Amino acid sequence: MNHSNFATPDSARITLAVDCMGGDHGPSVTLPACRAFLKRHAQAYLLLVGMPANLAALSSHPRARIVPASQVVSMDDSIETALRKKKDSSMRVAIQQVKDGAAQVAVSAGNTGALMAIARYLLKALDGIDRPAIATQMPNTKGDATTVLDLGANVDCDAEELLQFAVLGSALVSALTGNESPSVGLLNIGEEAIKGSETIKKAGRLLRAAAQSQDLNFYGNVEGNDIFKGTTDIVVCDGFVGNVALKAVEGLASMIGRFMRTEFSRSIFAKFAAIIAYPVLSAVKRRFDHNRYNGAALLGLRGLVFKSHGSANERAFGYALDRAYDAARNNLLDRVRVRLAHAAPLLARPANAADPETGAPAF
Repeated sequence: MNHSNFATPDSARITLAVDCMGGDHGPSVTLPACRAFLKRHAQAYLLLVGMPANLAALSSHPRARIVPASQVVSMDDSIETALRKKKDSSMRVAIQQVKDGAAQVAVSAGNTGALMAIARYLLKALDGIDRPAIATQMPNTKGDATTVLDLGANVDCDAEELLQFAVLGSALVSALTGNESPSVGLLNIGEEAIKGSETIKKAGRLLRAAAQSQDLNFYGNVEGNDIFKGTTDIVVCDGFVGNVALKAVEGLASMIGRFMRTEFSRSIFAKFAAIIAYPVLSAVKRRFDHNRYNGAALLGLRGLVFKSHGSANERAFGYALDRAYDAARNNLLDRVRVRLAHAAPLLARPANAADPETGAPAF
């Protein structure tokens, strides 16, 4: 299809490239989510990437266009397979649309490792960023959400990379919420600056220096429970810790859901107790429903890419599309570049440069 009103690029138009084949469910989830998304956003356009025969249900929509791709990256494919053997995958073609300027953002529910590898290969990292990070929102008891990064892209991180994550997270939150000075917490085993590994203590010094130069609004060290208390807008950590926290939230919502289903099938006393507890449990389940916060940003690239849960249902994938749309509409990439440029003196510190607080050489 080639609708005339979709043939010419328009700088004011927000276009998403959607990997419709990725994830556990593929088009059975992504297409209904895309249809609902187009109803919610009258100015949005979609590039539906995948096998045309599977995407025919939206082929006649005036704000959707099919972009053919003959291969699919499976959830079990290795990074090497995704990069070298599946060069016409729906995931890669979707990201290529961003590189070519046909779309402002790509969205996929596919293999996380493959998505990050392909995105890094095609889009490259921004100046001042060593390794891109994955950032998403986690619900907190304030009824809002805390942005946490990294969530698994980088298992081992040095202090400079944690500083980079803080800058990237600040740009993301400011783009999505309008808060130009979001607070940043460094995840640690205690609030005191003397606690934690040498990497964490050095990261704390770098973050305090960034606060002094007004590059960041650094709150200080935070602990794991602060994520859910909403102590800070952003929590920075390495990918191992962040991924564990994410899975814990998903597990909590799942556990509450199972409890609510099973207790009603037990004894009369259990049923009575479950009925009394149901309103409270329902409220907790809604608050910690990870589907509401679906859509993780791959930050630090020369283009916008968002990752959906692989097991996302239609509702959850719709949230990922919404989050990607908001990021593009609010110029997330430009905000990232501005913050990186301002923080460049700190981000580009050469090896063995002086400690930002003490002036002593760092070896």
